[in-house]
Amino acid sequence: MSISSETNTPTLFQRMLRTKPIGVMASKGEGEEAGGGLRRTIGLFQLTMFGVGATIGSGIFVILGDAVPKAGPGVILSFIIAGITAALTALCYAELASTIPSSGSSYSFTYATMGEMVAYMIGWCLLLEYGISSSAIAVGWGQYLNELSFDILGVRMPAAIANPPGVNGGIFNLPAVILVLMCCILLLRGTKESAKVNTIMVVIKISVLVMFILIGLTAFNSSNLHPFMPMGMAGVGAAASSIFFSYIGIDTIATAGEEVKDPKRTLPLAILFSLLIVTAVYVLVAIIGVGTQPYTQFNGNEAGLVQILRRITGATWPGIILALGAVISIFSITLVTLYGQTRILYTMAKDGMLPAIFAKVDSHTHTPRKNTVIVGTLVAIAAALLPLDVLADLTSMGTLVAFAIVSSGVIILRRTRPDLPRGFKVPLYPLFPILSIFFCLYLIADLSSQTFTLFAVWLTFALIFYFAYSMKHSKLEKTE
Repeated sequence: MSISSETNTPTLFQRMLRTKPIGVMASKGEGEEAGGGLRRTIGLFQLTMFGVGATIGSGIFVILGDAVPKAGPGVILSFIIAGITAALTALCYAELASTIPSSGSSYSFTYATMGEMVAYMIGWCLLLEYGISSSAIAVGWGQYLNELSFDILGVRMPAAIANPPGVNGGIFNLPAVILVLMCCILLLRGTKESAKVNTIMVVIKISVLVMFILIGLTAFNSSNLHPFMPMGMAGVGAAASSIFFSYIGIDTIATAGEEVKDPKRTLPLAILFSLLIVTAVYVLVAIIGVGTQPYTQFNGNEAGLVQILRRITGATWPGIILALGAVISIFSITLVTLYGQTRILYTMAKDGMLPAIFAKVDSHTHTPRKNTVIVGTLVAIAAALLPLDVLADLTSMGTLVAFAIVSSGVIILRRTRPDLPRGFKVPLYPLFPILSIFFCLYLIADLSSQTFTLFAVWLTFALIFYFAYSMKHSKLEKTE
């Protein structure tokens, strides 16, 4: 079903299943004619760095200390499982991005394949994915900032303002709030400027991780890899589920569809290139990390990579360099995930799914200014008050659901619109999309019951908002 309905009075079910025409979504510079749209300023290298910037760091700098106690040295396998899942999904993203090069990522893809209701729910999954991941990563930033302060000045911030409530005596995570606000200020200056800064920060983060690998090799001991899976495959799966939130960069690339030069070529290439870089770095750092010390020493270990280098070298300078690199690295991740959050809101608001304030673009900077301020405020509050483990699992849930739907969208679109020009096609179709769905469901099953409960509450609120506001204000409603 497209914008128009065959009947003058479509049923509720028909309204929920109406789809947005792909020709409208894929048209170049949708909204640019009026002078108020987004501008195409991002090339292949910068977009690839966007994906790497949104991915490398969160799974290594932030979540490794929580994942290793779950899986032991088997966390290496956890990263590989998460990487395989991400790779399969990346191929599906690449095909849809080359077919429907619109901002909005999996929300837009779903709107063209499964209809308004499913797309709307995926949009809310993405809002959870980006908003919560930004908060989670900001929490980790404070940990490394604290270690950097200790190594340079010999002091740490008071626990009350360095951690969220209930974590090591924390009351309010002030560093996380400061990070989010700095990222928002940069985003308000414009996308082109943000992309340049992000590229510089990505080069820095890769450099410090290479340094960690080289130093870590001098203390690598294979005996630390035994027992390899002390908690069995269940532990490996649980760790992979938590780790998966760090692969959010794949989705972030697709949110830039309306700001990318030659999107049908650039989007799929950037997705594939960034995933190759990310997976290689993650697995190498995980192998070195668990090979330098017993897995039991990771339990409750904040800013873990810094402490590993400090123990190996007996000196503070390697830890200072890595902590500084982590501070810069996590800044770049937060910057890109906040960017993704604002662009999802922008796209949904253009479709009438959310209030119009989220779609208003500043005439000077060509950025959704009010949208960015609102997002920054809400993300800062979550970062200040919620613990890392809850944030990470919620992000994984939203990411995995969105990824599974995207993979399904490839199958549906191949059947319903085989005539569409595709700049890239998933190899071994339909095997790879089916495997992608299977792996996503496998990782979802290993998330905690608390995560399922919080996710259900989130989707219930989304449904209420859809029937109370979004369905009536949908742009498709006005054309019927």
